[in-house]
Amino acid sequence: MSPSFDRADHARRIQWFTHARFGLFIHWGVYAIPARGEWYRSHAQLPQEAYDPYLQEFNPTEYDPAAWARAAKRAGMQYAVLTTKHHDGFCLFDSALTDYKATNTPAGRDLVQEYVDAFRAEGIKIGFYHSLIDWKHPGYPAWQDQTHPQRNDPAYENHPHDFDSYITYLHGQVRELLTNYGKIDIMWFDYSYEGMASETWKAADLVKMIRTLQPDIIINDRLERTSFSTLKTAQPEYFAGDFISPEQLLPPEGVFDEAGHRVPWEACVTMNQHWGYVNQPGGYKTPRMLVRKLIECVSKGGNLLLNVGPDAKGRFPAQSLATLQEIGDWMEQNNAAIYGCGYAGITKPDFGRVTRSENGAGNKIYFHVTEPPIGLVSLTGIPVENVAKVRSLADGSELRIVNDFRNRHYKDVTFVHSPHTDDTYPAYVIEVTLRDA
Repeated sequence: MSPSFDRADHARRIQWFTHARFGLFIHWGVYAIPARGEWYRSHAQLPQEAYDPYLQEFNPTEYDPAAWARAAKRAGMQYAVLTTKHHDGFCLFDSALTDYKATNTPAGRDLVQEYVDAFRAEGIKIGFYHSLIDWKHPGYPAWQDQTHPQRNDPAYENHPHDFDSYITYLHGQVRELLTNYGKIDIMWFDYSYEGMASETWKAADLVKMIRTLQPDIIINDRLERTSFSTLKTAQPEYFAGDFISPEQLLPPEGVFDEAGHRVPWEACVTMNQHWGYVNQPGGYKTPRMLVRKLIECVSKGGNLLLNVGPDAKGRFPAQSLATLQEIGDWMEQNNAAIYGCGYAGITKPDFGRVTRSENGAGNKIYFHVTEPPIGLVSLTGIPVENVAKVRSLADGSELRIVNDFRNRHYKDVTFVHSPHTDDTYPAYVIEVTLRDA
């Protein structure tokens, strides 16, 4: 019998995560060489022997995880998640359980260890992505699987496979990752689907081992089916994880359980149109858009995990670096409206979004102006008698409260002069400090 879900322990574990709000996703592996994305082998239905030559070519001579970590920190990211093994089965770490790993490429070393050391040195929390799927392991079923490259290959129709051996391998690699690299903050699994979910992975045993090795670690929800998590129910499964992980989607109102309580969530989002490196110009979301989506996540009680796909030489693409730099310019001045903030309990205004300190319980409310209004900014839901002061967050300058013939008949609204009229800037943030109750 598996243990029950412990809500008090969950609340303790998740605190740092709901304060951090902004993280870096890194999809990297031998698939950076063909540069057609991390699903290339599946989409092309390549046999293993056609994919293996990339292993012997993988030599990221310009891999500099310290530079990656500096870029993440400059952007205001508080944690990072690296693909230790993606669906193709290739491991960036020196697993004792396989030869299909970075130490057996021209790189010749454990690339995960270097990532851990570099990001830890910058004070960024450490996360590991690890695929539940494995197209390399002989124990993983191929024929008519949803994703396996040999799903339609008649040679695999009666091909024997020992799935128990794969589960032993999966659990063994997770044990390695959570034993060999010190304190790990996030375990990010990917992914479950019809017929391959929950106890198919022996999920309760897996999570029990994880909690024993790393009591403070948080886990995403994808040991269960990716489109559903019992975290949203009254009685979550023991292996339900600690947060919901919508992909390329920002939930319209956030995420709630059956009782109407907010559930921690994190939207994982690409910077362009791909997770793994693709050698195609264009298709990038603008820094302005990504800042606004970060604000939207926080205003709905969620996090943003923003992806970069390094190239085969181990470099962040130049446009990714430029985007991180611009996001960092905004975060440097406005991060108080992101870190530790959450849903404000105020209806979304026409001009932007609202966040509130102490995860929605504090005395500072932040109005993010993305579409500057004509004349006055109406801070709805804030009666003027409740306001101690109003400031521009970026420079600390006072924003004068206006009470004249234009607005004095509006109740429960504080009006201030609009500090800017430039709607090309990501967001101008107005900080309202409430009077003590």
